[in-house]
Amino acid sequence: MADHYDMDCYKAPIPCTYCFFGCKEKMQRNELARHLQEFTQAHMRMMAQTLRSFSSSFPPTSNMASGSLDPNQFEPAPSYPVPPSMSSPHDSSQQVQSMKETIEQLEARLVIQDHQIRELIAKMETQTAVVTDLKHTVRALEEKLVEVEAQQYNGVFVWKISNFSAHLRSQEEERPVVIHSPGFYTGKPGYKLCLRMHLQSPSAPRCANYISLFVHTMQGEYDNLLHWPFQGTIRLSILDQSECSNIQDQEEIMDTKPDLLAFQRPTLPRNPKGFGYVTFMPIQALRQRMFIKNDTLLVRCVVTTQGELNSPRREGFHPRNSDGATL
Repeated sequence: MADHYDMDCYKAPIPCTYCFFGCKEKMQRNELARHLQEFTQAHMRMMAQTLRSFSSSFPPTSNMASGSLDPNQFEPAPSYPVPPSMSSPHDSSQQVQSMKETIEQLEARLVIQDHQIRELIAKMETQTAVVTDLKHTVRALEEKLVEVEAQQYNGVFVWKISNFSAHLRSQEEERPVVIHSPGFYTGKPGYKLCLRMHLQSPSAPRCANYISLFVHTMQGEYDNLLHWPFQGTIRLSILDQSECSNIQDQEEIMDTKPDLLAFQRPTLPRNPKGFGYVTFMPIQALRQRMFIKNDTLLVRCVVTTQGELNSPRREGFHPRNSDGATL
């Protein structure tokens, strides 16, 4: 275990290889390589400084040659053995010259690396600015694409709510479930609307275990060209996805009420006031027909604006009161 700890253990704390040159960092053995890579320049400066101070500790060569050395200027001999290469003044002079050349080479390499680092930093800053601009462009294009797609609905919007079983589990666990649809236009030009669905919890005061469905006006591209408040008829449906002729959608029709805030021109991206049905459909009724297929619920909204109110409705269908819901 001792040998493993001293030689092999990745987690063992060890000092930096350049601790003899002044680096005080300590790290786990498996982090040493990254430390050496990140602090290459600092280590080289430490080496250069150590070699420079080491070379300055030798007396000038001219004094050695003159023979007029003062014995009192030397410190006591070190306790460790002196290498053979430093046993004579001539060898010492060559050693000092070699160290000076090494220092000059290291300093030249530092200058080159500093220049390269500056260039890399400049390139990185340029690339970062380019990437940021590209992200903004992509985001703007995505928003524009969503807006263009919303304008194609022409008042008939089908909202696909995927992974609906997860929303039902949240509802059963008394967690709030509020879902907003993407925006859609009633025409081009037209009003921009969206839907909001609540799955009321089992403990809700007057609408426990119901699906609530509302319509919101949104800020749109053509608001300056339209008449406000918004007036028209809205048909909301949860679609029966059964593959048979006896399809029974859950459907309600409501007329807008111009005096309500829900239909005024929105001052926010989405009007906080909505209008619709608090008790649109019992959640239990979802299991009576194939309203959920492939874990997807389909909600349809058909909007007829005031200029189109003379268009025929489905025969035999009578809308119920919309509960006066402006939530």
